[in-house]
Amino acid sequence: MFALLIYRAILLLLLPMLLLALLFRSMSDSSYRKRLSERLGFFPNTTSVKKNNKEGIVVHAASVGEVIALTPFVEKLLQQYPHLPITVTTFTPTGSAQVKKQFANRVQHSFLPLDVYPCTQLFLARTQPKLMIFMETELWPNLISQCATKKIKLLLINGRLSTNSMKSYNKISSLIKPTLNYFDKILCQSQDNLTNFLQLGANTKQCVMSGNLKFDISINASTSEKQAKLAELLPKHRQIWLVASTHQGDEEIALAAFKAVKKSFPQLLLVIVPRHPERFGSVAKLCTSLGYSLAKRSENTVVTMQDIWLLDTLGELMAAYALAHIVTMGGSFSNIGGHNPLEPALFKKPIIVGNDMGNFKEILAQLKLNQGITQLSSTNKNDDIQQLALAVVNLLEDNEAATLLGTQAHQVVLSNQGASARTLTQVQELMT
Repeated sequence: MFALLIYRAILLLLLPMLLLALLFRSMSDSSYRKRLSERLGFFPNTTSVKKNNKEGIVVHAASVGEVIALTPFVEKLLQQYPHLPITVTTFTPTGSAQVKKQFANRVQHSFLPLDVYPCTQLFLARTQPKLMIFMETELWPNLISQCATKKIKLLLINGRLSTNSMKSYNKISSLIKPTLNYFDKILCQSQDNLTNFLQLGANTKQCVMSGNLKFDISINASTSEKQAKLAELLPKHRQIWLVASTHQGDEEIALAAFKAVKKSFPQLLLVIVPRHPERFGSVAKLCTSLGYSLAKRSENTVVTMQDIWLLDTLGELMAAYALAHIVTMGGSFSNIGGHNPLEPALFKKPIIVGNDMGNFKEILAQLKLNQGITQLSSTNKNDDIQQLALAVVNLLEDNEAATLLGTQAHQVVLSNQGASARTLTQVQELMT
């Protein structure tokens, strides 16, 4: 309790600085400037089809990836509890945009407030949920303790706790251990994650292995519609190499590898999808500065003989996967820990990743076990470029190998589905 009081006092003192940090971030992304009142706990007037916005279920999904992973589960909640308001909160504007695109007014939505006592108190007073659901390693000590005090049920789903996170949390164990033990249930992605939660201090009776929600992805009507629109803009006669969710440094490696690949496959089209929209402009400048011709998705023009297509829009990456011949996941070359390879696997695409996939160890292990992914072993930029170019050329030259790689990746997705249903069962137990 003492650690929590210190935490509350520090964050309250830091509140002006936290708001300034959001305003500073808004210099590169104006969406961080909007809806600041929600960061302070002012839940907006609902546009939900349900008149009462209280006594329902709140699900927190930090950003785009979490929203996508949670979508099948949230759909199950909407089916199971049609009379209750389902609220999906995010912390990033891109996550917010994904919620609106995915669910429109079928769910309530706002930013989760800063974990500062008055802000979280106001948020809970306005929503009064029966159940609060957090995902993976989203631990908000102040909000979670307030939920426990108010007898609001708490559920952590798709629990993930890496070795690095454990080291960080162990330094503040006096705050984190009580936070974990406020949860009624902690549903873990894998046995390794469950073990880590127990070592951090979670109660054995709380922790259950439920599988990874990220396997429960599917191709819906919205994705198919977007796929058809994108297909109208892309050439039918050219092979496509898509580099997804890139961070700073990823593009330089991909563009250098692309130069080498074009010697053997001059008609290859490179599609780059930056992870963060504030980088769209700088990535476009990088491409043109290296002499590549560029088309932009936002311009809605047909790609003809351009070297690169920049997907500078939100919510279309899943659809773009369907049109690619080869997919490389960004974040695996830039000390980010990689991004979710299951999305292209859903479309049976051959996938290449860099050396750093630390955020997806279990998924990567299963894909590698079933020969459904190519991971580079390089640890420096020059080796990354050489190995990436060679891997792309090999897959372009051997269509049978590329098809097999994608098919085996798809099988891994299918064989691991079911976490959403198991998670819903735990929700039903807590809601009774």
